[in-house]
Amino acid sequence: MTADTYLTITGLSEGLYKDKGSKFLAFAMPVKNEDEAKEMVRQYRKQYHDARHVCYAYMLGAEHNLFRSSDDGEPSGTAGRPILGQINANNLTDILIIVVRYFGGILLGTGGLVVAYREATSDALNQAEIVTRDVMVEMQIKFAYEHQRSVMRLCKEYGVNIIATDYQADSCTLRINVKKVHADAFATRLADMRVCM
Repeated sequence: MTADTYLTITGLSEGLYKDKGSKFLAFAMPVKNEDEAKEMVRQYRKQYHDARHVCYAYMLGAEHNLFRSSDDGEPSGTAGRPILGQINANNLTDILIIVVRYFGGILLGTGGLVVAYREATSDALNQAEIVTRDVMVEMQIKFAYEHQRSVMRLCKEYGVNIIATDYQADSCTLRINVKKVHADAFATRLADMRVCM
C-alpha cells in the first residue's frame, strides 16, 4: 500500500466462534464516518438485545488515525482490543466490526475471551472481500461560464468525481474529488489554464 491507496471491505461479512457454550457472532462492515459506525452499533445492540455483550472496534481514515473500541462490560482489553488488533493486522480502514456474545454459562477467563473475540473477528474478515481504494482529495473550483467546456474536459481526463455544482449569474463552482495521486498534476494543469476565479 502507498499513501495514495488504502484497504477496506466491500460489504457485510459474518464470522462465528464457539467455546464452552458461548457463541461469538462477528459482523464486519464498511463505514464512512463515526456517526455511521455509532448508528450501526446502536442497531446491532437493538437487534441482539438478548445478548450478554455487543463489543466492537472501528478504524477510519486513509491514515488509520481515527479508531475506537469497546469491551461492553467484558474485562478490560479482552474484546475491543483483539477486534481492533485484527483490523490492524489486515491493514484495513473505513471498517466496523461488531462481535455479539451469547454467554454459555461457563467463564472463559481473560485469555479465553481474547482468543474468542480475535477468532470470531478473524473468521468474519476471512469471509470479507477486501479491496484497494484510492485516497481522494476534495477541491473546489470556480470559473466563468465560457471556460466550462475546457474545465470539464480536464476533469474527465483526470477521472474527477463531481460532488456538487453551483451555478451563479456569472460563474460556476464545482466541488470535486480527485485521486490524491493526481491532485497536484490536476491543480497545476488547472492553474496553467488560467480559468479559475
